[in-house]
Amino acid sequence: MGEGWEGGMIESLSVTEKPPLILASNSPRRHQLLSLAGWTFAVSAADVDESQNANETPAEYVLRLAETKARAIRADSDQIVLAADTTVVDGFDILGKPKDKAEATLMLKRLRGHTHQVFTGVALLRANDGLLLKDHCVTDVPMREYSDEEIEAYVQTGDPLDKAGAYAIQHPEFKPVARIDGCFASVMGLPVCHVIRLMRQMDLQPDTEFFVPCETLLEYKCPVSSAILDNVVASGAK
Repeated sequence: MGEGWEGGMIESLSVTEKPPLILASNSPRRHQLLSLAGWTFAVSAADVDESQNANETPAEYVLRLAETKARAIRADSDQIVLAADTTVVDGFDILGKPKDKAEATLMLKRLRGHTHQVFTGVALLRANDGLLLKDHCVTDVPMREYSDEEIEAYVQTGDPLDKAGAYAIQHPEFKPVARIDGCFASVMGLPVCHVIRLMRQMDLQPDTEFFVPCETLLEYKCPVSSAILDNVVASGAK
């Protein structure tokens, strides 16, 4: 999973007036997913230490990093900061971005042919009173039995090197994932329904209908969005 969505520049980035929302990420796919809800936003990436703390669970890890990113952004009193962190978890291990092609190859071989999980933490920080809301999403991701030759060809593209778990779910040639049963958007870096659920707690609603555009963009019929927005824990997304 990870960076690499090939989308065009979204209109919200060209707006000259001060937007009410700041997205603490340079990820093009997060930009595109957030734009589906119709909010106007600016981008201000947060550079933070992503090392895992001792005895930290995956949920604690992504929630801590999301909060740290949100707090690292300077915002005006009438703005809200949105930050997210996504990681791949296999068994008890968090798989971050590989340090080189050799490590990317090892990660892809490790993930091949079985199911791992993708955790995404989301933090929403309101500048005027310091209100911080957090949520996280967990999606089971079954990987297909891709070959060593496919791994080698994919690794040589360089695409895995800036992605947690060494893969992008949306890569058009490699296509490593067998199927998705939970939140596809979360695996790409931003569970939009979870963001909207937090926004509603700050009395903010989407500016547009987002279900159909999200499913159209991802080419995926989401089985969990209604349960998430109704604040019900659903299988594969919580």
